[in-house]
Amino acid sequence: MFDNLSDRLEMSFKILKGEGKITEINVAETLKEVRRALLDADVNFKIAKDFTNTVKEKALGADVLKSVKPKEMMIKIVHDELVQLMGGDKTDLKLNGKPSIILIAGLQGSGKTTFSGKLANLLKNKKGKHPLLVAGDVYRPAAVEQLKVLGQQIDVPVYFEEGSKNPVAIAEAAVKDAKLRGYDTVIVDTAGRLAVDADMMNEIANLKKALKPDEILFVVDSMTGQDAVNTAKEFNDRLDFDGVVLTKLDGDTRGGAALSIRTVVNKPIKFVGTGEKLDALDIFYPSRMADRILGMGDIVSLVEKAQEQFDEEEAKKLQKKIAKNQFNFNDFLKQIAQIKKMGNLKDLASMIPGVGKAIKNLDIDDDAFVGIEAIIYSMTPAEREDPSLLNGSRKKRVALGSGTDIQEVNRLLKQFDETRKMMKMVAGGGNMKQAVANARKKKR
Repeated sequence: MFDNLSDRLEMSFKILKGEGKITEINVAETLKEVRRALLDADVNFKIAKDFTNTVKEKALGADVLKSVKPKEMMIKIVHDELVQLMGGDKTDLKLNGKPSIILIAGLQGSGKTTFSGKLANLLKNKKGKHPLLVAGDVYRPAAVEQLKVLGQQIDVPVYFEEGSKNPVAIAEAAVKDAKLRGYDTVIVDTAGRLAVDADMMNEIANLKKALKPDEILFVVDSMTGQDAVNTAKEFNDRLDFDGVVLTKLDGDTRGGAALSIRTVVNKPIKFVGTGEKLDALDIFYPSRMADRILGMGDIVSLVEKAQEQFDEEEAKKLQKKIAKNQFNFNDFLKQIAQIKKMGNLKDLASMIPGVGKAIKNLDIDDDAFVGIEAIIYSMTPAEREDPSLLNGSRKKRVALGSGTDIQEVNRLLKQFDETRKMMKMVAGGGNMKQAVANARKKKR
């Protein structure tokens, strides 16, 4: 995501490296490269031109402090303007109805149905809502079945009417059903087409008129770049929707849609889809996205993802076990499970400032823990509780059961033992620097 844009912007800032001050000449050279980077990312030409003109005006009017280098000042100005370009602040959903009604619109293939499931999952698990999904796509083969499967996976009910071809009647009946059964949020998935046409626009307009939804969200495939922006404008002219959802931002996208769409339709981006899993949906924060585009990482989102998996009671129990040197492989498995729930490993690592660029060409497999888990699961319950039981013959059995070799089993046991000692020292108030120094000595 945005890898090419990030690289191009970094190269453009190098023009100012070593410069003593900002001048009209070096600013012009830098911004020429910035504009090229934006155009290459499929940003609308007028938007790219206006963006660089604004940055130039602010850069030449800025008093550069002696402690701040020209390059750093330029990065700060570009960062702030990127934030404004993408909307400034994050925008929340308006969920004031009883029930609240959310209408999902977009072209076929943009990911509307999957997004509907993801949104229901987010509202249920993070907002404490009781959503009802509505199968309003009565044309696409298997659309209803797809939504039913998604509903089962997240334990959210799906309203559908077998054989009905009237989406307005289905949606109205679903709202009545939600009121009777106590659901506070109704998410209506609608039909899409391969291109904008009169029938589709009339149908979605009729749904808006009948339901009077609290929110209309336009779902767009960010892989389609500037075409996505043009489609959004056509929909907005007819629907006046409330917000945009960008899907497939984890793919090979140049980023033009994310950077242009707010300016063209004057509506906020509210969510971004970052993967296939049903929890791979993020609230859109312009400032955090600007951080990532400029290679600054996104440590706030990383901490939030960690907090979502954090169980205070479990943490207290774990701390006591560590202090008593009782941390075992069962506890280790729980920690691995929590990390895996946080999402794609490469995406998580890229949120750490300075790491994103370093790992961009590395293939970080989401199954990186599989080998470790196989070794641990090949141990008996007693061995997981007390790894010291693992003698030569037991290690051989574990290696055979996990499809590894004794060297890999020994390596894991050694790493586990060193980790446990370091954790005990930290939990007991020991000197962290000393722990690291001891670990380095052992490696030598």
